[in-house]
Amino acid sequence: MSHSTPPANEPNSTSTLSEQPGVLVAKKHHILVRWSHWLNVPILLGLFLSGISIYWASPVYQHKPDPNTGNFDVAADIGTWLCAHLPGLHHYSSPPDWIYNHMSLGPGMLALALRLHWLCAYSFMVNGMVYVAGLVMGGGWRSLLPRRTDLFDALRMLRYYLGLPLARLIRRKWLHPRFKTKYNALQRTAYFSVPVAACLSIATGSAIHKPMQFHWLAALFGGYNAARVWHFWLMWLYILFVVPHVILVFADGWDTLRSMIVGWSTRVKRSEAIANER
Repeated sequence: MSHSTPPANEPNSTSTLSEQPGVLVAKKHHILVRWSHWLNVPILLGLFLSGISIYWASPVYQHKPDPNTGNFDVAADIGTWLCAHLPGLHHYSSPPDWIYNHMSLGPGMLALALRLHWLCAYSFMVNGMVYVAGLVMGGGWRSLLPRRTDLFDALRMLRYYLGLPLARLIRRKWLHPRFKTKYNALQRTAYFSVPVAACLSIATGSAIHKPMQFHWLAALFGGYNAARVWHFWLMWLYILFVVPHVILVFADGWDTLRSMIVGWSTRVKRSEAIANER
């Protein structure tokens, strides 16, 4: 989320400034961006839950069948280990199904999971087009374009976030790296990577769903099985993005969250009005 504000004299910028008595208000997010942003929450949740149920029917990661149980699913092994070692889970009725019972629609739900997964997938595509339209109409796409200095600046931001907990613990001053754009380099890299991951998810999902019609697409990812591996790890890329995103938004305060709900922010310093967003 934003820590600084684009200039008021840039009419196509995603943020415009207006004064009210005693406060400077920044308009930050186009309504289509805000609607599509929040719609992604149930859509991604549906994709995740149904996707893990589909995984149950044909696990990506398998091993030779266990001679005692016949199990060949690594996820089932993890569930069995958790039930054997975590307090309160020792008497769980079906340890191999623990992961699927807690992170999916449940085992044995393949037909329902496939229907829900494709419903969410098509919704994800349409919602993505709405999001892009909002970025274009509001001018927000400029804030997401990579800069030549992003690699160095992203490393500085990563160092800041990694060192902040320790600095707070030992009560040492830990300065936030300065930047004059709407998003810092690490945020910009993360936000730019999500549409790329979305396109790859759609491509790999199509290759898995119709491997004969899209055999050429599956071949681009190394074949059918390789496309399944790509699709599986792209799901975890979304999780890797969402978890720190939510933590940092709440850490940054109500004003940042409000800007994605109502589209404006009041946490604007007059000096920030001349920040360069190009």
